[in-house]
Amino acid sequence: MSVVVQALIPVFVLIVIGHLFRRWQFPGEGFWIQAERFTYYALFPAMLIYKLGQARLPASAYGDILLLIVAMLVAMTLILVLIQLIWRWPGPVYSSVFQGGIRFNSYVGLAAAGMLLGDEGISLIAVAVAVKVPLLNLLCILMFSVTCRQGKLRLAPVIKAIVTNPLIIGSVIGVIWSFFRIGFHPVVAGILAPLSDLALPMGLMCVGAGLQLKALRNASAPFLVSSFAKLVIFPVLTLGLAMLLGMSGTLVQVAILLAALPTATSSYILARQLGGDAPLMAAIISGQTLLGMVTLPLLLGVLWQAA
Repeated sequence: MSVVVQALIPVFVLIVIGHLFRRWQFPGEGFWIQAERFTYYALFPAMLIYKLGQARLPASAYGDILLLIVAMLVAMTLILVLIQLIWRWPGPVYSSVFQGGIRFNSYVGLAAAGMLLGDEGISLIAVAVAVKVPLLNLLCILMFSVTCRQGKLRLAPVIKAIVTNPLIIGSVIGVIWSFFRIGFHPVVAGILAPLSDLALPMGLMCVGAGLQLKALRNASAPFLVSSFAKLVIFPVLTLGLAMLLGMSGTLVQVAILLAALPTATSSYILARQLGGDAPLMAAIISGQTLLGMVTLPLLLGVLWQAA
């Protein structure tokens, strides 16, 4: 466990640094909003193309990733539906509980995978992101249509957002590059490598800059239930599913990491656009990010040994 803790300390320190810089308005007003756009649209796609393009994953890994992720999402959705049958929250509240219980922060995930599992971990989690993000978006849209009923939901903008997602595009290009073993010309590698090195620290500081600690005033039973479901139940459930499916090794470690991550910051945008409880969603995002600094190393240390 000490190895996991030591590897994750830089991840959390960079998040804290980003938050402090944003509070101190350093290096200037509006910088962190633009930095997040630059990271999302340029740095992370470059890193995914470069890391995945060099990977040599066996063909079976892609099928295993798809199978395990679908099993994870189906099982966790059933648990979150059961939670709603017990608590019976209003639709907007439940939509935030649902998103908080099933989505993941890809910035933290990619950084943690790189720190803990090296390039193989980044490659596997990049493929998982390409598979999981579209499924999660469609699942959340379906949930909003059932629980919030704020008029007719349009599917076309959702599909467009998925198809144009830079993380998915970068992952798909990287997989194709790796599959055909194209390789990188030294000039291309010389451009992508420094961009790749910059992606993770900048992404983590942007996560910290985006924290809304004042939103934690809205912390309540939905916040606690959603956080416990995401940070504890989901990773334990994922280990059980992996063992049931006879999987082992780095793939299972990556799946547990994905399940144990705090929820995605983009959940707030979806809640605001589709009639969810946006203040509660902001509290869940910020609270889970802080709680994850404790739960992530503890759970990974225990569950990875069991895997």
